Amino acid sequence: APSALIFAMPYMIGLDPIKSIVRARIGERDISPEAVERFRVELGLDQPLPVQYGTWLGQLARGDLGYSYVSRTPVSDIIWRGFRITALLAGTTIGLAFLLAVPLGVIAALNQDRWIERMLVLLAQTGIVVPAYVGGPLLVLIFSLQLGMLPSAGWRGPSFMVLPVLTLLLRPLAYFLQVTRASVLAVLRADYVRTARSKGLRERTVVLVHVLRNSSIPVVTLAGLWLGSSSGGSVIVEVIFAIPGLGRIMYDAAIAGDLPLLQAGLILFISIVVLVNTATDFAYAWLNPTIRLTQ
Repeated sequence: APSALIFAMPYMIGLDPIKSIVRARIGERDISPEAVERFRVELGLDQPLPVQYGTWLGQLARGDLGYSYVSRTPVSDIIWRGFRITALLAGTTIGLAFLLAVPLGVIAALNQDRWIERMLVLLAQTGIVVPAYVGGPLLVLIFSLQLGMLPSAGWRGPSFMVLPVLTLLLRPLAYFLQVTRASVLAVLRADYVRTARSKGLRERTVVLVHVLRNSSIPVVTLAGLWLGSSSGGSVIVEVIFAIPGLGRIMYDAAIAGDLPLLQAGLILFISIVVLVNTATDFAYAWLNPTIRLTQ
């Protein structure tokens, strides 16, 4: 079951939270076997795994995500605070990528084998091969350290979003552009597009009414998948820019051995992916009424 996998995942990667928790609460020099055992009993980690799993499931069914082992604050408060930041970051990034990539992809397709198409394809391929851990520091070096235009890290206003969004924007923009271009090229060869042109419709009408809507389905699919994964936390970018989002929270929880926080983050991530995929299915039906949602 997914819940069992979520519960067991920290143990599968060899995570032992006790020593990390002891260090966080009473200090490095005061660790003793007695202190370790006391915290193990206090947190219920001395029980067999099936018992721990049953207790965890019961709390989850009541909507109780527990308390953070390290900060001793409700996990739901920490997760919600981080999710709002990550959702804003992911939504802004995917929205911009979609708004920019679709017209650029259409332009590339309508100018096949011309210089503008070659330039856009080259830019897309460059965006795909540049990872976030390279693009992020490079943007900080240029816009923060050299030009002094933007803050390099933190989360204290709209200006702090610019570099993280630009870092995250490169790859989805590149993928969306390429998928849009390929989809538009395929639709342009369809019989109904030839028929529309033979009726004397203007090229703009053909593109906007017949081509763009039907070629949007693959892009919507990709955007939905990307939004789901991004909303789960863009760990690398949030760590680079010191953003207190869901990805950074889960990263810190894994380092600190904070099991309730890590497990709650995984549950939220999976829930987001399921919800976004469901919304994508409804978007299919809106874009193309011939598609019927099946059981």
